[in-house]
Amino acid sequence: MNGNYFPNPTFPTNKQVSEISPPGNISVESQLPMEQSLIENILRLNKGKKIKAYVSYPDSSAWQNKVYDGIIEQAGRDHLILRDTNNGSWYLIRMIYLNYVEFEEKINYQNPYV
Repeated sequence: MNGNYFPNPTFPTNKQVSEISPPGNISVESQLPMEQSLIENILRLNKGKKIKAYVSYPDSSAWQNKVYDGIIEQAGRDHLILRDTNNGSWYLIRMIYLNYVEFEEKINYQNPYV
């Protein structure tokens, strides 16, 4: 392993990275692909609305199926944050456990492909 067969990788320095910029006046955000209509995006559009989140925890015998009542505070790619107005609790729910959501009012929805 003298470097002839497997050369050591080289990485740009901070100076080199900072000198890289998109061509013209194009922002980095505009170069990103158009977002798909994912559940996280629908939940974000409905931030502040009251919902029931139906969740299943397959590895738990005590909490196999659970329903959370609350207001959507935040939604991310892998999580949902709900605030329960009845008891003041806050819940961080992983999206992989979310089965479906029941809205108590009209849903805001924007299809990016229309």
